[in-house]
Amino acid sequence: MRPAVTAAAAETDQMIRSAIFRTGFFLTKAFSIYTLRLMADGRHKIHGKFESLMALTRKLEKTPKRYGTDHDLSHSEIHLIEIIGDSPAQGVTDLARLIGVTKGAISQSLKRLEKKGLTDKTPDPDNLSRSLVTLTAKGKVAYWAHKHWHETMDGGFSRYLETVSDRDIAVILDFLTRVEDFLVRRIESPE
Repeated sequence: MRPAVTAAAAETDQMIRSAIFRTGFFLTKAFSIYTLRLMADGRHKIHGKFESLMALTRKLEKTPKRYGTDHDLSHSEIHLIEIIGDSPAQGVTDLARLIGVTKGAISQSLKRLEKKGLTDKTPDPDNLSRSLVTLTAKGKVAYWAHKHWHETMDGGFSRYLETVSDRDIAVILDFLTRVEDFLVRRIESPE
């Protein structure tokens, strides 16, 4: 049964929600506001691990890597390189659609990658008003180094997952699905 919420607690919750939204930690803190209220036993450890995973994910995404080149590449840059490598000879509009961002955003990212010597634009022989984006030799080095990083970075995690029982896999998947659904609802919520 859910404890009664006082007016002061509701006001505090509203202030916390507003502060969290402004600081950019909306998703993890929104999770904590509601789950801390419901946890009376060791389940708070799950919450702590969730917060830790979210923080590590943010840190990983903010930490640039070189991927075999002489340039630091951001998370978004290497994933754009990955998409170009996986879908060769795409135009700017095609890339924007694949990633789900504007053409302007893709154009800015491509300018940075071109400046670093990782991508190139060539005229589309079938439509001269359009350019096709390709990886340079240096861009291909980054592409393959990134692929290799993904293949080797799990540190044995894949082997561990092979030992997990089907029952435990079902529990983990149910939990992750519920967290995912919660996050989607929070993103879609007007508040």
